[in-house]
Amino acid sequence: MDIATPQGPAEVTLDEPADPAFLLVMTHGSNGGVDAPDLLAVRDEALARGGAVARVLQPFRRAGRRAPGSAPRQDEAWLAVVAELRKRFPDVPMIQCGRSNGARVACRTALKAGARGVIALAFPLHPPGRPERSRADELRAAGVEVVVVNGDRDPFGVPDPADATCVQVLPGERHDLARRPAEVGAVVGEWLRRWSTARPEIPRVDGHF
Repeated sequence: MDIATPQGPAEVTLDEPADPAFLLVMTHGSNGGVDAPDLLAVRDEALARGGAVARVLQPFRRAGRRAPGSAPRQDEAWLAVVAELRKRFPDVPMIQCGRSNGARVACRTALKAGARGVIALAFPLHPPGRPERSRADELRAAGVEVVVVNGDRDPFGVPDPADATCVQVLPGERHDLARRPAEVGAVVGEWLRRWSTARPEIPRVDGHF
């Protein structure tokens, strides 16, 4: 189902167990979608731990565009989506997850959204070949725990361990983190474990919210 935002509709695909332990809200990079291998691996880990997972196709991609627009407009749209989702899941911890440009959005909005933590996949530390244009401040200013997973061959750079709660660097991976997505899921799954409760795996209903 589409969710209205000031920048146009966003589309949310929701995996919802009957009694979720937490809510994980995920999004994509500038040119991608919500079916990226690393996003799906993290989704599966969250579901295995009793979480609900909302994968958000942002308004610019929903409209078929590749350029995400300005940071304030992206953040405004994201916060509108999260606010609507929180009406459905008001009483569980919420975690934000994004890959590439989506990781930047998740970090910038974490405090305003009320997130308990951020998962940043392939955080684009700087434009390729432009290390002087660092975006490390977005990691440092998140205000919550940030778990970063990057590949050691990422042309967008790799954040310094001091800039986040945890920076996991996967050898041989580039920006798409597509060679061994299960490793991405395993890294994140260990951190997600704290939000799960001691309950058996719960059947889920897949669909569009």
